Amino acid sequence: QVQLVESGGGLVQPGGSLRLSCAASGFTFSADAMSWYRQAPGKERELVAAITSAGGRRTYADYVKGRFTISRDNVKNTVYLQMNSLKPEDTAVYYCNVRLLGTTVWGQGTQVTVSS
Repeated sequence: QVQLVESGGGLVQPGGSLRLSCAASGFTFSADAMSWYRQAPGKERELVAAITSAGGRRTYADYVKGRFTISRDNVKNTVYLQMNSLKPEDTAVYYCNVRLLGTTVWGQGTQVTVSS
């Protein structure tokens, strides 16, 4: 079945960096756009970044532009989120996401905490 497994979260100081990974299986990864979302406590889930199937087009939320980079490896069936210059307000659970035949599939999420 379709599965998305995120990893790479953790505790980091403000200004630090983390690289999240999302390993995909159960579908033709190279044929589908992928996205990263996040959800902070008490807030709605929000789009962070998205990348097209071949990686040629990337979009970012304004609050992460210039700090985060989304990428993918269609051989390893993995999408990444490189996060630099992290701020306390980036604290959230981060999820990867794929939309297949009108159904949205989510991973279990990985916690990112930015704190001194």
